[in-house]
Amino acid sequence: MRHFEFHKSHRIGWLRAAVLGANDGIVSTASLIIGVAAAHASPDTILLTGFAGLVAGAMSMAAGEYVSVSSQADTESADLAKESAELMDEPENELKELTGIYMARGLQAELAHQVAKALTAHDALGAHARDELGISEMVSAKPLLAALASAGTFAVGAALPLLAVILSSPSMIVTTVAVSSLLFLAALGGLAAKAGGASLIIGAGRVAFWGALAMLITAMVGKWFGVAVA
Repeated sequence: MRHFEFHKSHRIGWLRAAVLGANDGIVSTASLIIGVAAAHASPDTILLTGFAGLVAGAMSMAAGEYVSVSSQADTESADLAKESAELMDEPENELKELTGIYMARGLQAELAHQVAKALTAHDALGAHARDELGISEMVSAKPLLAALASAGTFAVGAALPLLAVILSSPSMIVTTVAVSSLLFLAALGGLAAKAGGASLIIGAGRVAFWGALAMLITAMVGKWFGVAVA
């Protein structure tokens, strides 16, 4: 009977992009709204600023994530092409290299050689990609998926402070956005920690802390330069 195990590490690719996008959406939009509100802007101006921040931020996240992960994918492809050429030109040296890797991990020389031969016969490039280069299907770069995840989650995250503005009275915008955004951030940090198998309290706390710091600094900037905006 086969034994199945469920691990958290298969979520690394999309979880990182999704958490980054949602966190940035909440923090940047809430901070932008609070900064403009602290400068005594009108509710319509605050809302318009928030919507502009949502659109610009989502596109920026998508472009930045796509370019970044594409660079990683290009590097992986170049390494795999190089490894494939070496397997064609110097198969014995590549077999010795793979044997050395397994010996360094604790296998005896004879067993390491047998394992290297077996894996080379089964999938030589796959064995070198995984054990020499650290590239596997689970963690390999997927630019489009990362870009869509970041843009989508940014938009969702940014929509939460905007919703708080719509539902708040003009005099309570700063307080409503700040409190609700901190709650959203704590929830996001907790969910991300749970999905990754980490502590909910630590995950929620660190995300809320940096969000609070960003909103505080932006509010101070808006207050200081409010005369020019009002």
